[in-house]
Amino acid sequence: MTHAQPPSFQLLAGDPGSPVLLHVPHSSRTVPPEVRAGISLGDAELERELDHITDAHTERIAAHAARSADTAPWSFVNRLSRLVVDPERLPDEREEMTAAGMGAVYTRTTHRRELRPAGFDPAPLMERYFTPYAEAMTRAVDERLAATGRAVILDVHSYPAAALPYELHGDGPRPPVCLGTDPVHTPPALVAAARRAFAGFGGTGANSPFAGAYVPLAHHGADPRVTALMVEIRRDLCLAGPGEAAESSVKALGSALAALVDAVS
Repeated sequence: MTHAQPPSFQLLAGDPGSPVLLHVPHSSRTVPPEVRAGISLGDAELERELDHITDAHTERIAAHAARSADTAPWSFVNRLSRLVVDPERLPDEREEMTAAGMGAVYTRTTHRRELRPAGFDPAPLMERYFTPYAEAMTRAVDERLAATGRAVILDVHSYPAAALPYELHGDGPRPPVCLGTDPVHTPPALVAAARRAFAGFGGTGANSPFAGAYVPLAHHGADPRVTALMVEIRRDLCLAGPGEAAESSVKALGSALAALVDAVS
């Protein structure tokens, strides 16, 4: 008997009239067995790497926002770890993280140790996971454009309070909430709305330690109706202890994200 493969991503429906798409790409710790077989780390080492690389609790924050918003946004959630593929990387040598071994398919860990052996062929993972994800996200944006005439991608992440060795720009400010912007697709009004929404968490910064905002390649630089903002939440804001979420903080951050959703809806 064969068993169906669990979905590697999921589009969760919102209000038909909402232009907002919450994108949650890095919240999962799931690594399928066939992918696990190609990873060089032992089980305990892999768990530690997942602690470092997973954007803890972002799915819960986004889910609370979706429930709390006056106009429910749509949500696109990655159900697999970014150690399978990172759907937000460029699929070729244009990705600056490729040189650090952390392009679309990682070959190095957050501490620059071997994750996959030299000569590993990323093509099967790209074909099975990266390309279908990118195509589905493109369709989700197209559907918002068709329904509302615009699409607003809010890219939901979290990041550690202390820089990890893999970070290429980890020596800058690490504000409670970092807002990543795209020079083409992030209008000032969207940034201003986010600053207002997250004003109660100790301050926001822009593009440090992480910059940019995810827009599907089919729309990037080509369709001004698509706007985008990355919301990077410093993880200590929502942790009660190591790996343990502070429920009240998760809800407060979700409510702030809901306020941003409503401001741009």
